Amino acid sequence: MPIDAGLARAVQLGRDIGCRVIQVFTKSPQQWRARDIAPEDAEAFRAANAQLMAAPPVAHDSYLINLATSDPDLLERSRQAFLHEMERCHQLGIPVLVTHMGSFANSTEEDGLARLRDSLNHILDRAENLAVSIALETTAGQGNSLGSRLEQFPRILEGVRRQERLALCVDTCHVFAAGYDIRTLDGLNDLLERIGSLVGLDRLRVIHLNDSRRELGSRVDRHEHIGQGQIGEAAFRALLLDERLARVPKIVETPMAKELHAYNLAMLRWLVGLGDRPQMPAIEPRPARARRPKAAAHPTAADATDA
Repeated sequence: MPIDAGLARAVQLGRDIGCRVIQVFTKSPQQWRARDIAPEDAEAFRAANAQLMAAPPVAHDSYLINLATSDPDLLERSRQAFLHEMERCHQLGIPVLVTHMGSFANSTEEDGLARLRDSLNHILDRAENLAVSIALETTAGQGNSLGSRLEQFPRILEGVRRQERLALCVDTCHVFAAGYDIRTLDGLNDLLERIGSLVGLDRLRVIHLNDSRRELGSRVDRHEHIGQGQIGEAAFRALLLDERLARVPKIVETPMAKELHAYNLAMLRWLVGLGDRPQMPAIEPRPARARRPKAAAHPTAADATDA
């Protein structure tokens, strides 16, 4: 939910369209700087969530952060910025902060994993008194980004001293684009079994529910509205009805959030027999935006236009 009208207002807007849990950025995801959160705003946000939501909120960190980069200046800035994001989450009572795992551009995957482990140790050593877990998000595998293969996750965990502070966030669009075919019940079961054996289902703390505009294994991260992409309706119905995932917060990050989040939520409810099938509102397409050159150090910033 957008926070431009205020943090507490974001909770109310979520409730208005039927959310039972929300995800927010605590600051602009495409800027390093952020204004401090006033104590009264933090208290209003906490109170609104306690009153209106069924589960604690989730936060996503800035798209500029890269905890695996080979650029020493960017690495230091990313670590400081991420710790600051954890402090903001603690202030707001947000127990889980989702992050992309970063990119190893100009180095090797093993070097990138090592820097990510070092970054997590650096941050968690300084966040001992912050009641916030870090949820590492699966990625589509674009460029040199980490997180597209589940086999990478135990290689991260084994080198982090405070493993109890680490969690997993699965994005359905991302895992599909990375090659995990979740369109069938067998495919979903296979994914969950792999998570169980490699990471532990108890670490799965957040699911991002997004259809995929691109095909299986494309390694391209392009979110689509529920049921209108390559994943399809049956997969989301199976995921929503899976008892193993019943208590895991599920977040919608589909395009045109302000106009169509309510539609996507209604689609998910209809898939499990709650209410009628919604009709896609007639929305005029937004003007095409010029694509900015993608900096090698920030390949995950492309997600900013989709999430």
